[in-house]
Amino acid sequence: MNTSPSFSKTVVVLALSGAFALATLTLGCAATSTRESTGEYVDNAVITAKVKSALMRDDTVKSMAISVQTVMDVVQLSGFVDTAEQKSVAGSVTAAVEGVKRVQNNLIVKSTEN
Repeated sequence: MNTSPSFSKTVVVLALSGAFALATLTLGCAATSTRESTGEYVDNAVITAKVKSALMRDDTVKSMAISVQTVMDVVQLSGFVDTAEQKSVAGSVTAAVEGVKRVQNNLIVKSTEN
């Protein structure tokens, strides 16, 4: 089969473009040490929603003042609470949520002294 040089170049360019696109799609969804994959992001969003829901159901914790962030199944609590008991309960409630590997309880107890 006799093919022209421009046809051969076009086939090579298309093949390389396809390989590059496939590699980009494959690697674009992969997790790295600094970035979550799409699946991990969704899983962490579900964990965050479950934690917020659990905190809202607890009478001891004032969940509206607590920020919840989840990265790689590690939940970080931040914000302000009125008592040490609220901080402790928030950590316990969070740790009990399915899917939570670890809790970073960075809640700050408001000082009552002026």
